[in-house]
Amino acid sequence: MPSMKKRVAVLISGRGSNMAALLDAQQHAYEIVLVISNRPEAPGLDIARAAGVEALAIDHKQYGKHREAFEREIDAALRARDIEIVALAGFMRVLTPFFVRAWAGRLVNIHPSLLPKYPGTDTHARALAAGDSEHGCSVHLVVEEVDAGEILGQARLDVRDDDTPESLAARVLELEHELYPRCLADWARGM
Repeated sequence: MPSMKKRVAVLISGRGSNMAALLDAQQHAYEIVLVISNRPEAPGLDIARAAGVEALAIDHKQYGKHREAFEREIDAALRARDIEIVALAGFMRVLTPFFVRAWAGRLVNIHPSLLPKYPGTDTHARALAAGDSEHGCSVHLVVEEVDAGEILGQARLDVRDDDTPESLAARVLELEHELYPRCLADWARGM
């Protein structure tokens, strides 16, 4: 009987901790077959290789201001490997409409806030500055508007009086490592 696992590629830019959590939690719903980083020195590439996953570096700097040309290179790599779902895990590039449209409904992201609150960057500092009593993370589908796609799941925690942006980020990251694999598996099963 053929495998029903969805073929997943993960796009990263750095240490790859969410990618590692996705790898560790692989089950019957998805299989990570490719990891791509826009930074050749990203430590996450070594984590992927150590897990036996193909890992590619496609350096965005080689494309200068031609963001779509960079993304077309990624798109070609994904299509050559019959990828079904693209998971963004700390991929620090805003995607162009070309890529978002090409992978519409198959492009998933983890974001460190309780969307729709705090799209974009500096989410932890923004939550603290607003005096929020709770914070967390969201897994969502990617659409052209940044962090505005359908929410697939969220995880929450209480903000502590002594939290700093760094301590809050560390605690939210732990939630991300639990939430992302669960949401990706549920999404893959439903496709």
